[in-house]
Order: sequence, then C-alpha cells, then structure tokens
Amino acid sequence: MTTDAETDSDADADEPTLTIDELAARAGTTVRTVRFYSTKGLLPPPVIGARRVGHYGPEHLSRLALIEELRHQGMTLAAIERYLGQLPPDLSAHDLAIHRAVVASWAPDTVETLDRRELERRAGRALSEEDVERLVAMGVAGLDGASYRVDSGLLRLGVRLLDVPVSQEAILASRSVLIEHSRAAAHELSQVFRGEVSQRATQDVKSLSAHMQPLVVQALLTTFQRSLREELREWLKGAEESRESEEG
Repeated sequence: MTTDAETDSDADADEPTLTIDELAARAGTTVRTVRFYSTKGLLPPPVIGARRVGHYGPEHLSRLALIEELRHQGMTLAAIERYLGQLPPDLSAHDLAIHRAVVASWAPDTVETLDRRELERRAGRALSEEDVERLVAMGVAGLDGASYRVDSGLLRLGVRLLDVPVSQEAILASRSVLIEHSRAAAHELSQVFRGEVSQRATQDVKSLSAHMQPLVVQALLTTFQRSLREELREWLKGAEESRESEEG
C-alpha cells in the first residue's frame, strides 16, 4: 500500500528538474540570490547531472518561496537561518508550501499596484493575455487603468494554478467552495474563542489573536490536507473497482 510520504515523493519525482537560471526565473528572483542562499546553507545542494550542471527540484523552489516569505515578514538573515534550521532537512515541497502558507498568514492583506513588467517579474515568468485574464478571474489581480492591483499573498498561488490542467470554470468553482467553507469555519472558531476573551483587556485579546492565527491556519491546512487525501484515495479506489468490474 502506498503511504502518504510515498505519494508526496512520487509527486515530487514527476516534476522536471530545473537549471539554476530556470529556478531563479520560476522563483521570481535572481541567480545571484539563489547562489547566495546556497552558500549560507539555506538551500540544499543541487543534483549534479551531465556536464557538471546542477539540477534543482520542487523542494528548492518551495524553500525559496518560504525564504522570500520570511524576508517579506521582515526577518533578518540570521533569523531565517534559525527558522530553517529548526525544520526537518527532508521536508517535501508540499510540506514547505504549508510552512509558507502559515508564515503568510501572519502578514496583513497586501494589495499593490503593478505595471505589466513588474507583474511578470513578481510572477517569475512571461504572462500571456489569457494568463492575465485568468489571474483577474481568480481575484488575484484586478485592472486599474493601464496597471494591475495585485493581491501579493495570492499571486504565487495564482501563477501556479495557470499550469494546472483543469478548466478555469473548475478553478473558480473550487475557489467559491473554499471561500464559503473558510468563512463558515472562521465564524464558528470565532464563536468558540469569543467567550474566552470577552472579559480580557483589548491588548490581551490582540496578543492572543496574533498567537492563535498562525496556529489555527496550520491546523486548518493540516486537517484539509488529510481530508483531501482520504477523499482522493476513496475516489481512486472506487474508480479502480469500477474499471475492474467493467473488465470482468
């Protein structure tokens, strides 16, 4: 039977390897920055292939995204080194993405106005007109004259969704489901904690909220991840049984 860890490993193995130039472009950074992080031990070494060319995988891309998110939060290089040093060294790209999502939950909502060139730089790739239309439809970006108002927290996720082989209608339907149930969960959780803080001073409530937010986000992510795996496992099992029945 395939374990969750094997599933993650198999998914990562299917990803194409990247040269350092491709990694930097995908991450929206520079080759010089990638090399700097590598010398500091923030990135694991690449796999050396033919002609002594280093190849990077999805875990490098996810680790770069996490580092950039920590920098965005104002952490110093030394603090980032300490943070990453506390993580298991063999975390998958998926697990690193969860860490980044938790870190991003600490930040206030950030909407910036960018021109097309800066939007593509932040995206780490060239964007076709269809790509931009999909980002607008997903709520990641909005037209503002000749510029775009961009939700920085959603941009990288939106760009990754551009390569997912499903229709835009399916992505938008998924977004609606997530928003609806996330708001319901947030409302229910607020009701649970409201009684706990009703008699506390305002500053105490703010402090508790600041500590609870990343913990709640991580709990929701972990719970959703496990639930989704179970649903997919049941769906695949049903599809396989149906196919065997038809063949029999």
